[in-house]
Amino acid sequence: MAFLCLLSLLLVGVLSKSQLLIAELNDQATLLAIHRELSVPGWGVNNSKFCDWTGVDCDLNQSFVVKLDLSGLQLRGNVTLISELKVLKWLDLSSNYFYGTIPSAFGNLSELEFLDLSLNKFGGVIPRQLGSLKNLRYLNLSNNVLVGEIPDELKSLRKLEDFQVSSNKLNGSIPYWVGNLTNLRVFTAYENQLGGEIPDNLGLFSELKLLNLHSNQLEGSIPKSIFASGNLEVLVLTQNRLTGDIPELVGNCNGLSSIRIGNNVLVGVIPKAIGNVSGLTYFEANNNHLSGEIVSEFAQCSNLTLLNLASNGFTGVIPPELGELMNLQELILSGNSLFGDIPKSILACKNLNKLDLSNNRFNGTIPNAICDMSRLQYLLLGQNSIRGEIPLEIGNCMKLLELQMGSNYLTGNIPPEIGHIRNLQIALNLSFNHLHGPLPPELGKLDKLVSLDVSNNQLSGTIPPALKGMLSLIEVNFSNNLLAGPIPNFVPFQKSPNSSFFGNKGLCGQPLNFACGNLNGPDDKNYHHKVSYRIILAVIGSGLAVFISVTVVVLLFMIRERQEKASKSAGISDDGASNRPTIIAGNVFVENLRQAVDLDAVVNATMKDSNKIYCGTFSTIYKAVMPSGLILSVKRLKSMDRTIILHQNKMIRELERLSKLCHDNLVRPIGFVIYEDVALLLHNYLPNGTLIQLLHESSKQSDYRPDWPTRLSIAIGVAEGLAFLHHVAIIHLDISSGNVLLDADFKPLLGEIEISKLLDPSKGTASISAVAGSFGYIPPEYAYTMQVTAPGNVYSYGVVLLEILTTRLPVDEDFGEGVDLVKWVHGAPARGETPEQILDARLSTVSFGWRKEMLGALKVALLCTDSTPAKRPKMKKVVEMLQEINQN
Repeated sequence: MAFLCLLSLLLVGVLSKSQLLIAELNDQATLLAIHRELSVPGWGVNNSKFCDWTGVDCDLNQSFVVKLDLSGLQLRGNVTLISELKVLKWLDLSSNYFYGTIPSAFGNLSELEFLDLSLNKFGGVIPRQLGSLKNLRYLNLSNNVLVGEIPDELKSLRKLEDFQVSSNKLNGSIPYWVGNLTNLRVFTAYENQLGGEIPDNLGLFSELKLLNLHSNQLEGSIPKSIFASGNLEVLVLTQNRLTGDIPELVGNCNGLSSIRIGNNVLVGVIPKAIGNVSGLTYFEANNNHLSGEIVSEFAQCSNLTLLNLASNGFTGVIPPELGELMNLQELILSGNSLFGDIPKSILACKNLNKLDLSNNRFNGTIPNAICDMSRLQYLLLGQNSIRGEIPLEIGNCMKLLELQMGSNYLTGNIPPEIGHIRNLQIALNLSFNHLHGPLPPELGKLDKLVSLDVSNNQLSGTIPPALKGMLSLIEVNFSNNLLAGPIPNFVPFQKSPNSSFFGNKGLCGQPLNFACGNLNGPDDKNYHHKVSYRIILAVIGSGLAVFISVTVVVLLFMIRERQEKASKSAGISDDGASNRPTIIAGNVFVENLRQAVDLDAVVNATMKDSNKIYCGTFSTIYKAVMPSGLILSVKRLKSMDRTIILHQNKMIRELERLSKLCHDNLVRPIGFVIYEDVALLLHNYLPNGTLIQLLHESSKQSDYRPDWPTRLSIAIGVAEGLAFLHHVAIIHLDISSGNVLLDADFKPLLGEIEISKLLDPSKGTASISAVAGSFGYIPPEYAYTMQVTAPGNVYSYGVVLLEILTTRLPVDEDFGEGVDLVKWVHGAPARGETPEQILDARLSTVSFGWRKEMLGALKVALLCTDSTPAKRPKMKKVVEMLQEINQN
């Protein structure tokens, strides 16, 4: 009997070892299959054991895969095979290009504790099978294109601590069972289409720390339950339809650092219990229907950095106790019914960056010591009843970017000291006051100012010629004053509408249609004589113009007729077909496009300047419309010799290889044409042009000005494309904003990829310029190395990032002789300028959050453009830093 027991134990041991071996072989086979599907970089190297592969962790016995981290590898493909790793506890597939539905087979991963599928393109509904993952503690499905409702099957995830479904297209309501998840610490569902009420048990049975539901269609009141545990640290409910008041229980949460409840329909007063929230850093409640007085208890929140109560119904005075907030950077109280003086105690807030009191009923005077707040950049006092004179000390606000004092009762002269505020750039608005006296010539020193409005005052005298020093001026308004004399001949003045000068009886010159010297008016006899002479001259001039026009038209018809006769005698058809150059070689790599592409039509399109889109360092881009209706972008290489033809086979092989590069942020060739010594490369047409057009041309025409989230998304996309090129050992020859193309959704695609392979001077495949790259983007070390390197690419990318942040061209006369964008930015501290003053103020002033992200991106740009190549980060690190800014 004992023998039988011993034999049984041995058999069990053998079976267990056999099962372990089978399981181990299963995991290895599964990983190899996953590698075949996804082509994971670093897998299968030197036949190493699978537990040593990148992103793979095994158990202590090195038998089973327990962790798989494939985040940020630009992968795409079917991920269902991963469900075969039966003891997997950690799965991170974030920041890739996976699409299709989330595999329901993931519900079979019964040991799974961590699942992150964020920042992909997964669509469809959330699989209800995920409710089978009983051990799951972390679930992140954010930043995909998921639709439908949050499935009720997920209520089985009792251990869930972190639940994130933000930035999708989910609808329905937030399920009531979310409040019953007793371990829940983090819940984010922002940027969806969720409606209904926030469950009134949310946070009641858990120690909820972060709740972010902004940008939905939520209704009802803010539940008291979310403050019940006292552990809440971040609350973001902006841009919903919430009603009711702010619960008094908010005072329970001492560690609450951020309260953002703006853009709702909240009513009532701010509870005095807000003073108990000692960790409060941000409080935003703008664009609601809140009322009552601003509570002095805010002064007890010593860490408060931002207080935004704009566009509500607050009354009373500003509590003087707010002057105790030494860390306060932004105080935004515009659009209320506040009155009284600007409290002098506020001047003690030495870190205050923005003071916005506009559109209230303040009726005191401007404190002489207003500039004691040495870091003040935005002083917005317009649309009040402020009286008295503008203090001369205003000139001490050396860091001001914007000064708004319009629509008040200010008297006296415009102080010349304003001309000392050399950083003033966004606007100087003194309109609709009772200012008198002359315009100070010192205003001409404001060479960065974009907008000047002194309209509707009693200003007299002439417009000083010294105002020509305002080189950045775009908008100007001198209307409804007592100004006289000629308008200075200055482009910003001449381009302004004549209404900018109306209401000044003594002004003359352009753009007013009233010549100087005619100050006696239209009744003067000389005026009639001059008008008569002008009419006679106009009639004679018109006759000559008609005669010349007719003559030119006749000559053109004669020339056309001779050309047609010559063509017919030479046997040329009407469409000029026999004039077409002979195509030596051509192909379309994409099978389903071959029928739609006409190679002759491609060649013809490049013969017309009207089709030219962009002229780069190494190529000219044309738009080509095929007879099929397909629109292509055609790149004509700037080769001045026959090296293209001599290396034709190699070129075709390279193009075919590059056409198979799989990355969403790269422009890949779809075909080519070679004729004579010309090479044409075919690409998909991208309708939104280039980044350089988006940043510089559209902003001038005011058609579309890309906001900061769009710009950051573009910056990340370009960085990801360049990082991928470096990963596959390709160095780009010409990184510039002109070579970043934008699709219909403003997704960036880095162009000119082929140049690095087809026109590489180090390999003797073409004679190109000694300078590789576009002016302003070339790294400083190229002058002595004459080599294009990966660190050099990082520098060029840094210039593009600075362009995105500043909306300034890489080379601009405004920087001064010998100074480009990089030197101008790096030289800011020496000029006494803060980082904020470098940024495009039209973006950085929109919100504290945008400015914070822009400052973070500026740090990345400064690292990229370091003069020492070795100190520049690798592109993979640049992507990580920018993604961190975006996620935060």
